[in-house]
Amino acid sequence: MRGVCRKWELLRRFRVLCGVGGASVLARLAMSEAYFPVGPGLGLEESFLSLDDILMSQEKLPGRAESALPRLAFALGQGSGCGDSIPEGSKLEIPLWLAKGLHDSKRRIISVELPKIYKEAWRTVFSADASVVDLHKMGPYYYGFGSQLLNFDNLENPEIAQTILQTFISRFRRIMDSSQNAYNEDTSVLVARMDELERNLFRAGQKGLNDFQYWEKGQASQITASGVVQNYGKRKFTDMDG
Repeated sequence: MRGVCRKWELLRRFRVLCGVGGASVLARLAMSEAYFPVGPGLGLEESFLSLDDILMSQEKLPGRAESALPRLAFALGQGSGCGDSIPEGSKLEIPLWLAKGLHDSKRRIISVELPKIYKEAWRTVFSADASVVDLHKMGPYYYGFGSQLLNFDNLENPEIAQTILQTFISRFRRIMDSSQNAYNEDTSVLVARMDELERNLFRAGQKGLNDFQYWEKGQASQITASGVVQNYGKRKFTDMDG
């Protein structure tokens, strides 16, 4: 529980930072030279060096308290004071990071439910034609969030994992084709239906296209020898002279 409280305090401070004008704060941080962007993690563990993963871990999961949760009512927006507890059997909307911290298959502290986009009805839609789904509207972190759901004991986990994989495969080619055929155009409509991972892929494709166009027009930066190589050559000739 101590580790959970520590993580809650760190995330609470982050949410205070992003409370008013949060988007502008994140934008300035992302553009700062002191910050080297870290990509999101795809798997059972998120990276807290990644802004995308921090925001993704704030997505809510429906759940239920299987036992009383002392001093957590305020953290989950269900109490007026830090000392309030959540009674057993209460329905919850739990941030992903807290749900992972409280989840224990042996002690049954909480149980979580699947968000609707990962349930069987939506899995059928994805298997029919995943390209028509507005992933950003349904969940801006569809792939990352879905991967995190595999941390919880659920009989549908194999089907969820398979659907996520097949969805990515079926949408990937269209994303990359779009990125390679949109040169000097407004791409806001093209990326509107993509989740954040797909948008990153689209931007990578656009950068590759732009770099190639610059090179083809002779506008690319001239390739020069690395300073390390030049210094190594100087030292080598000095040794030979000696």
